[in-house]
Amino acid sequence: MISFILAAFFLVVTPGPGVLSTAGVGAAYGFRAGLPYLSGIILGSLLVMAAVATGLAAFLFSYPPLRSILLAVAAAYLLYIAFRIATSGGGVAIVAAERPLRFANGILLQIINPKAYAVMTALFTGFAIHPQNTLVESLIKAAVFTAISVPVHLLWLYMGATLKRLAFSARAARRINIAMALAMVAVVALAVLS
Repeated sequence: MISFILAAFFLVVTPGPGVLSTAGVGAAYGFRAGLPYLSGIILGSLLVMAAVATGLAAFLFSYPPLRSILLAVAAAYLLYIAFRIATSGGGVAIVAAERPLRFANGILLQIINPKAYAVMTALFTGFAIHPQNTLVESLIKAAVFTAISVPVHLLWLYMGATLKRLAFSARAARRINIAMALAMVAVVALAVLS
């Protein structure tokens, strides 16, 4: 169980579309405005977990044309977000939007997020907690994942909200934006290569 907890923590805490966009909502609109989006990210993660645990994701991804279409849509969306990050103005603007991303946006992002599927597949195939009962094991994994994911995402939201209050020079803000965009591109590259 300890190895599962550590794996879940390190897989969740590493930057990906979910945590980067959560920080972005915090940076753009503040902590409170980001809570609905964060809730959608968590529910979306649990939906991806259910799709992986039940085999639905494997079934869908086993059909090569559908897999290619889903990967292309996800890659295009994530590259679009990376482009918006890199080309945002002089301020730190992790996600440029007129209004905060909402609950449904969080769910949808996780459903197309390649990192979410990779994380859930690693957690469900790499660790046997209660092999005698798949349902009990799945519920334990979902509970542990949620207990780790909620505080980690709250921390990213808080860090983003903290960025909103800091005054960066235009040059420093541009470097931060480019670094975050490159992180998003790296996530897309890893998804395409795996």
